[in-house]
Amino acid sequence: MGLEEYKGVFVFAQQVDNILNGVAFELLGKGKELAGNLNTEVTAVLLGSGIKDLADKLAEYGADKVIVVDDPELKEYKTEPYAHALASVINEYKPEIVLVGATAIGRDLGPTVSARVKTGLTADCTVLEIGDFPLVAKEGEEQLHNQLLMTRPAFGGNTIATIACPYNRPQMATVRPGVMQKIAPIAGAKANVIEFNPGFTPDNRYVEILNVVKAVKNTANIMEAKILVSGGRGVGSKENFKLLDDLAEVLGGTVSCSRAVVENGWQPQDLQVGQTGKTVRPQIYFAIGISGAIQHVAGMEEADLIVAINKDEDAPIFDVADYGLVGDLNKIVPALTAALKSEMGK
Repeated sequence: MGLEEYKGVFVFAQQVDNILNGVAFELLGKGKELAGNLNTEVTAVLLGSGIKDLADKLAEYGADKVIVVDDPELKEYKTEPYAHALASVINEYKPEIVLVGATAIGRDLGPTVSARVKTGLTADCTVLEIGDFPLVAKEGEEQLHNQLLMTRPAFGGNTIATIACPYNRPQMATVRPGVMQKIAPIAGAKANVIEFNPGFTPDNRYVEILNVVKAVKNTANIMEAKILVSGGRGVGSKENFKLLDDLAEVLGGTVSCSRAVVENGWQPQDLQVGQTGKTVRPQIYFAIGISGAIQHVAGMEEADLIVAINKDEDAPIFDVADYGLVGDLNKIVPALTAALKSEMGK
């Protein structure tokens, strides 16, 4: 493989029902940064049917080019035609880096495509940067420059691994939604569109979708919340979450929770923050009755302001908190809610 042939940063721009997933904009933001370090361009890859009008939106969020594969076979997500389309784009245009959102679709598509183009993939990355590999030069071993260094939690979040793919291209990574930051949109940006279609020949690997049933969810989208009031095992019971509901209502925030709360059946999984839940980046994050295990911290440590309330003064959550209150949450939270109500005239 001639690695020098591979240039550019490509981002898979996921859409469903002609609505772009927010992780596409986040990956374009990171892709723009990586492309700048490599003195190259960032290109969005848009797959679907009747989706060409979405290209300008991708340009607004940093795409220098948009490769569009528009075909009826791509109307709904199916592994085989989508993998064929993306792998064909990679083989045709030879990008150096390919980024995919770690959504349900991305976690299926990314590994399938990486196998087809004979390269590696690092899943659920939390940090992406351009650097040298090995990280520390070793005598007698060549240190390669301008490599994509992909960092992700490993062994259940108990350690952090930085991985490179120095001898194959493209370098591929999936990134969880909410981890990277999108750029401020460029008003009036128009996409430089490249239309490409490798052709589709359905075979016995093409599944047939008989029906699509869409679930209606009443839970809030914690990834969009500016203020999160998050509870852990220390809250004590499902009924006790009323204390957090009251605080969130006063602040105009949203309630979220830790994995232990979901496992106990106190809150739905859609509200879970952490490595096995969602990654959030609110302006204010209240961690109430949460010990601060690394798996939870990985999902909220980028919050602008973290306030921890816990009766255990040695709880790890205080290591990442900007403000910490040691004491009984059953006393502190109602008092805080009452004080805020009085201050805000509610």
